[in-house]
Amino acid sequence: MIEPEEKKPLRVMIVDDEPLARQHIADRLGHEENVEIAGTAANGDDALEAIRRLKPDLVFLDVQMPGLTGVEVVEQLIGEGMPATIFTTAFDQYALKAFELAAVDYLVKPFDDERFSEAFRRARKAIELQDVERMTRRLLSLLDTAQREPEAPKKSPWLQRIPVEMRGQMRVVPVERIDYITASGPYAELHAGERTFTVRERMQDLEERLDPEVFMRIHRSAIVRLDRIDVMLRNSGGDYAVRLKDGTELSVSRARREALEQRLGA
Repeated sequence: MIEPEEKKPLRVMIVDDEPLARQHIADRLGHEENVEIAGTAANGDDALEAIRRLKPDLVFLDVQMPGLTGVEVVEQLIGEGMPATIFTTAFDQYALKAFELAAVDYLVKPFDDERFSEAFRRARKAIELQDVERMTRRLLSLLDTAQREPEAPKKSPWLQRIPVEMRGQMRVVPVERIDYITASGPYAELHAGERTFTVRERMQDLEERLDPEVFMRIHRSAIVRLDRIDVMLRNSGGDYAVRLKDGTELSVSRARREALEQRLGA
């Protein structure tokens, strides 16, 4: 008896300049059957090289990135056999209904599990039907038209949303809601009003990704939103702290005290 040939896994590449966004997609792919992550890239130039070298079946491709944009990556590769592509973006000023007509899809961040699975199924179907190039050309044409009017806003280089996994589900915390962040072992705790969200992120990584005009690391275990600070305190032992408008007190390291005073105009 001849054994049926084992179906090869779908090889997927993830391209996004935000590490958390790449991880979010990788987590969602973990719930899909017969999928292999072939590689990742953090900008358009690296994506161009990696797609040519790794030849994935499907690419999740951020539209707005440093260097080459996602659209420019596809434009350079489409004559060479661009893989099936699912565009992702934080902006929704495009003609999204038009993209629903294409087998190759388009996701607006933050997207939920159902929308992700829908886009993934469409892409897998396009690959199975060997209809990728025609759909990709159509998607590019629609995207080009949608980008002209209205003009898409420039993407902020700073973190805007932080995905958080809670009880097996992914939700997104807007950075503008975060009052302060504290370290808890290998995790970071995001404090937003009365809610606390735990993410597996290093404080150093979060500090580098947050807008320095808005947030400041005041201690190795604390990052604070500057406009949430009410007063700066000096304790009897010579240590410093800040009291936030909600009454929370956070320690300030001596090495960062002077810089904090300057930021506060003291």
